[in-house]
Amino acid sequence: MTDRIRILLETLNLADTGARTDEDIFTGTSHPMPYGRVFGGQVMAQAVVAAQRTTPPDRHIHSVHGYFVRPGDVERPITFAVERIHDGRSFGTRRVQAYQDGVPIMSMISSFQDVDGGPSSQHPMPEGLPGPEELPSSDELLAPYAGHPQARAVIARPFDIRHVEGPIYLPDPARERHAKQHVWIRAKDRLPDDDALHRAALAYLSDYAMLEPIVRMHGAAWTTPGLKAASLDHALWWHRPARVDEWLLLELETSSSGGGRGLGHGHIYSADGTHVATVAQEGMVRVPEEGQP
Repeated sequence: MTDRIRILLETLNLADTGARTDEDIFTGTSHPMPYGRVFGGQVMAQAVVAAQRTTPPDRHIHSVHGYFVRPGDVERPITFAVERIHDGRSFGTRRVQAYQDGVPIMSMISSFQDVDGGPSSQHPMPEGLPGPEELPSSDELLAPYAGHPQARAVIARPFDIRHVEGPIYLPDPARERHAKQHVWIRAKDRLPDDDALHRAALAYLSDYAMLEPIVRMHGAAWTTPGLKAASLDHALWWHRPARVDEWLLLELETSSSGGGRGLGHGHIYSADGTHVATVAQEGMVRVPEEGQP
């Protein structure tokens, strides 16, 4: 097992500090990040784990809606308080608040459902795209810049990320402006055969590239001077089981940006074309005006 995967599993292995009369309490740690801010996908995945711990194992999480209300500090533990809002015959609902120093940094509500049948349909996977084996990984592309803290953070990720349209790490005046992009992603090592773990890890990776179509659409890059971006909220719907240690395709696009905010949304597919999840996120995205510093 690689150190990256070991750190991911340790981060998602919350400590159970006991139940109060109205809440179940868990604690977790964070992995290192540039500038000391907790990665939003991490705290979302940890909140999913906390909610799952209070739900019968045969009732699976199928949707979450969360708000990132304060930046988290990677040096401090995170407390997760789970409120058991409702347990019905087929569905259950949980609210999770993530705290540091007694103040919330994220608030999430989630829904669970027993396995059910019925007719099935799905959004089709895009055709004609190069496969992940035909594309360079982010690790390969950023190796020459490994001395930069942001490049090191990307290389240290537990997931292999490959951009079909090319990444936007560095400015490129010749880059076409698109409102849509496609990203292949999978864990860099095998994970345990645990569906609940893979659902939490899917929440983790779903935060990686959500705002990139907005940045791409405006001709910017993550290293553009003056660019500022931060996740505000995040929603994820699991449609079908999926393994995150096998290739997944993220089809992401933006439908609106303005007022310092942008909306990203997309579909997630397994390599065989199965539509496994849908994701949406609004973020603060402040892109400098062209010609302005």
